Amino acid sequence: MIWSWEYAFEVLPELLAAFAVTLEATLAGFALALVLGLVWAIARMAPLRWVSRTASAWIELVRSTPLLIQLYFLYYVLPEYGLTLSPLVIGVFALGMHYGCYTAEVYRAGIEAVPRGQWEAARALNLPRRAVWLRVVLPQAIPPTLPVLGNYLIAMFKDTPLLAAITVMEMLQTAKLIGAGSFRYLEPLTITGVVFLVVSLAASSAIRLLENRHAVRR
Repeated sequence: MIWSWEYAFEVLPELLAAFAVTLEATLAGFALALVLGLVWAIARMAPLRWVSRTASAWIELVRSTPLLIQLYFLYYVLPEYGLTLSPLVIGVFALGMHYGCYTAEVYRAGIEAVPRGQWEAARALNLPRRAVWLRVVLPQAIPPTLPVLGNYLIAMFKDTPLLAAITVMEMLQTAKLIGAGSFRYLEPLTITGVVFLVVSLAASSAIRLLENRHAVRR
């Protein structure tokens, strides 16, 4: 099979439209993962034993099962209980839930790295618990975790092709269908691979810049 630029430009708009779906799922899923991860990290460190143990058990359960199984479970089981959502919404939720358990451990490491004296000083000033977290702990805990969180963003981006299992028309699935319709797989699959490569490399460079900036400040 010989590469055809004419065919490549012909299928490019459809692939870019599918890339928009891939990007949407990645960004929405990662935003959800950041929020859920912080909630679960705080819950895991809660003084109430039943709260911390429940959070720990949930994190281990999700981290120990494949994302694909979680996608199938949400897509096929939720309708049995009367909850019907679009495949894209389910995909975003599954990505956010899955990676939220990983970001929870990242947050926890950052929080535990905050010097104990900071906590004690905040208590000595009689700061409300909310102010302790928002003004003292999190501003110190989150910046060092940004490089690791960025790596999870790239990992999530590369996992979006799994959403094709629940009929989400992301970029790779679209490339496969284009190839199946024309019996030309070279161009759509190559374009898809190049897009994933370029976006991943650009994100990696941005993460390194964040890492260097933090290293200078530290």
